[in-house]
Amino acid sequence: MPRFARHSLRRRKRDSLRCRFLSSSCTRPICSMRASMANVSGSVHHLLGFFSLRFMVSSLFETPKHATHFRKKGSGVAVHLYNRAMDSRMVFVLLWMLLLSTSTGIKLDGNGYVDVVIAISSNVPQDNRLIDKIKEMVTEGSLYLYHALDEKVYFKEATILVPPQWNGTNFTKAKTESFGKAKIRIDNANPSYGFEPYTNQYGECGAEGEYIHFTPEYLLNDTLTELYGSRGKIFVHEWAHLRWGVFDECNGEKPFYHSNGGIEATRCSKNIKVEFYEVTAGGSLQQCSIDPQTSLPTKGCMFFLDRNQITNSSIMFLPSLNAVTTFCHENEHNYEAPNMQNKKCEKATWTVIFEDSVDKDALRSLKPLQSPPPPPSFKVVQRKQRVVCLILDVSGSMAGSRILQQQQAATHFLRNIIENQARVGIVQFSTEASTLSRLTTISSDTTRENLIKLLPKVAGGWTNMCLGLSQGLQILQEDNGDALGDEIIFLTDGQATDNIAVCVPSAIQSGAIIHTLAFSNSAARELTEMANKTGGQFLSPNDKTTSNQLMDAFASLTLSTGDYIKEPVQLESVGARTSDWFNGTVSVDQTVGNKTSFVIIYETSFPSVYIQSPSGSVYTQTNMSHDVSQKTVTLKIPGTAEHGDWKYSIQAKILQALTLTVTSQATQADVPPIIVKTHMNQQFSDGTKPMIVFAEVSQSYRPVINAEVWATLESETGSIHILQLLDNGAGADAFQNDGIYSRYFTKMVNGRSSLKVRVKNQDGQTKFAALYVPGCVLNVQLSPPKPPIFEEPLDVGNFTRTDTGESFMVKLSGQAPSNFPPNRITDLSAEIQEDTVLLNWTAPGEDLDQGTAKSYEIRWSFDLKMLRFNFSNGHEVNTTAVSPQKAGSVEQHSFNLNITIQNGTTLFFAVQSEDKQKAKSETSNIAQASKILPGPKPQGISNPGMNLTVLVISLCVVTVVLCFIVVVVVCAVKRRKRSAKSDMALIITNEGQNNLYA
Repeated sequence: MPRFARHSLRRRKRDSLRCRFLSSSCTRPICSMRASMANVSGSVHHLLGFFSLRFMVSSLFETPKHATHFRKKGSGVAVHLYNRAMDSRMVFVLLWMLLLSTSTGIKLDGNGYVDVVIAISSNVPQDNRLIDKIKEMVTEGSLYLYHALDEKVYFKEATILVPPQWNGTNFTKAKTESFGKAKIRIDNANPSYGFEPYTNQYGECGAEGEYIHFTPEYLLNDTLTELYGSRGKIFVHEWAHLRWGVFDECNGEKPFYHSNGGIEATRCSKNIKVEFYEVTAGGSLQQCSIDPQTSLPTKGCMFFLDRNQITNSSIMFLPSLNAVTTFCHENEHNYEAPNMQNKKCEKATWTVIFEDSVDKDALRSLKPLQSPPPPPSFKVVQRKQRVVCLILDVSGSMAGSRILQQQQAATHFLRNIIENQARVGIVQFSTEASTLSRLTTISSDTTRENLIKLLPKVAGGWTNMCLGLSQGLQILQEDNGDALGDEIIFLTDGQATDNIAVCVPSAIQSGAIIHTLAFSNSAARELTEMANKTGGQFLSPNDKTTSNQLMDAFASLTLSTGDYIKEPVQLESVGARTSDWFNGTVSVDQTVGNKTSFVIIYETSFPSVYIQSPSGSVYTQTNMSHDVSQKTVTLKIPGTAEHGDWKYSIQAKILQALTLTVTSQATQADVPPIIVKTHMNQQFSDGTKPMIVFAEVSQSYRPVINAEVWATLESETGSIHILQLLDNGAGADAFQNDGIYSRYFTKMVNGRSSLKVRVKNQDGQTKFAALYVPGCVLNVQLSPPKPPIFEEPLDVGNFTRTDTGESFMVKLSGQAPSNFPPNRITDLSAEIQEDTVLLNWTAPGEDLDQGTAKSYEIRWSFDLKMLRFNFSNGHEVNTTAVSPQKAGSVEQHSFNLNITIQNGTTLFFAVQSEDKQKAKSETSNIAQASKILPGPKPQGISNPGMNLTVLVISLCVVTVVLCFIVVVVVCAVKRRKRSAKSDMALIITNEGQNNLYA
């Protein structure tokens, strides 16, 4: 079996590293707490100070004793209950404001960042030095951050999550922290790119990134600081990517560009002084060669700088330079540099942080600290064992198909999803709540089957959710007295009969992670908040028998430790209503095959089932288990499933719904499976801004490219929208071929919506990406260039995957979504061919990246800033012959500007698009093109070529001669008077020193 390498770093992340050790080529929804909110929270805390915690825990779970008789009582009792409910809601509102601080995600508490979670992967062997190094990095970074942003912010609190298998007595129990939701991760590196830190960042300018990735080697090997610079400053560099959505100011692919007839290094700011050389195999320096095609230095050309030169910016270009302490401001920003910051943002890093980032309001209102901040405080936590309680609704509205679907999905979770050695309890609730199983350790298949037999099968009664929550928390507390870090899977299909708003705050305070499943469009809205504030997932599967959404929801409820080898992977989930054949293909690729199962669910009548392996073996009902009560047929493949295409044929003899779910796990301990993770960029939307669907397809950290990715978004009212997600670097997609597939979602409707993604490669196009750009060095003598790594993309072979993302909520501000203009073009490029200009870009759509725009407006200028800030004042290009193509198409057009383009001329170009409603897009990125004719001496390379050895010898000779002259002169003047001698000696010595360093 072939071994698959773990993915190499994406191109933009390489560029990030280049900035750090540069001297050659260069080198969702998470809500921020505003300062004002902190004041409100503090006031509420003071207001509610007289409430005792004992009173809260006991009374908030108490069900109103008239609740179950509400509909039978007279109007007087109804009024009493109404008043009582209103009082409870007031208490709830106050408590909710108090509990805002318990929500997961990084926040600003005054001037300090808190809830910063740094998670160490289970792949990392125990080394307690890592904990100390993390603390040192964050502590050092806190001071750098304080100075970088006008002394306004620092790191106040951080939590370090260590793997379950690490041993130690000083680790406290983790609460809602998990590796999957940590914003800073410590994990093993891909061997193809080494130990470089980077940020997984694929949103728009100003949008938060996904996570920062550090390697254990980077943190433990102190010699790497000579190459990368201070760990604290590198942390601030990555923090700016993660928190504020800024980009690198270097470009490994375009380290040089033309400017005013000369050649400049891609950098920010231009105050950083550089010299250009090529380094020969013998270690000597020579003048850079010029590529006749581009009139720029060839690939071997590197630029060098003085590590100790005086310049304070920019952290996003060169954090390793000692003098760099801040971000690039508008007055020094290099708008011409062809870097990612200009391409994505078209403004200075400082401007993005203070005008576009999640912290923009707080940063503008915060006052500088009066003195340097205290060191951050740290907690080291650990989750030893997964503990889960299923709290299942068996009220009257669950009767019929819903209780059966709940039983089928919970069975799938217990049989195929929950890991060995986890502890599981089961609670049911309706009018009352009862325990079906206390916490039981999953130690064998027999244990799993015994739990499955206890699942509820009958529904009836009211929906007293608080009783269910209270009972579930009691079960979780039985093992060690609390529910900290334990999980609740809470499923319900209706509105609470009791007042759930009263008991939700205490459930949040328990410290448990609460996943909520709203199994109808009438399910209580508090479920969303309960999941959000505890680090759980909120899912809203529908109850259509062909959708399979409840099965998908339970399958997605894993708690990753970073070791995907041990986690189940869903290969397929599909359904249909038919009275004939239900056929298809599931590809079992070479990264999976262990514990493979096919689960077929039928609606009414037992169908005929045939499953054929790649080698032609056919499995029928005689090879499968049939649960008549659950209407489920299961095929478990013994050992390792054959790799290749498995074909299924299911024959329904009557019209009925059929679904198929296929899961598997990694086959080899050193070959991680291909996985897909999907989510929306927002969990809540009012329709005024478009939403974005993301799906990341990878093997470990290695991107999988050229896959076919489809997203299905279904509202609770039944509206279905299907989108093909793209990895083309245009529209909603930030970077091409990075394994992250994206698309704008504009067809929003009121209410909750579900998200499901299906990925496949059954035509041989998909590959593991291998994007490598040679690294940079700070100084040739101290840090030789990293050896180049050449790795061809590897074919993946056929595979299929599905994933369910968290549900999202839409509440439109009007009757329909806004009329979105075409998306901003971000990949415009320009080339001058004699007196003709060739422009290339990816076509936008009528609505963002969908449909076809009506027209383009193209303008050019000699002045980049004029075009950037006053687009309409640029020279207009005649586009009457240009008809926009469908969104995502490649646009390539030549234009004659009716001017003679002189040698040494640089022109700038930009594009706006317009739709049928005359809505215009934002101005595109500004592309530049220069006409540079080859000459006898390359322009812009001012420093002469020289041999390093000759240079050193020459300096030594000059130094000896100067010293000899000084000695002779000093001896001569000794004959003069003592006072004159002293004065003259001082003068000559100073002159000699000045000559020496001239």
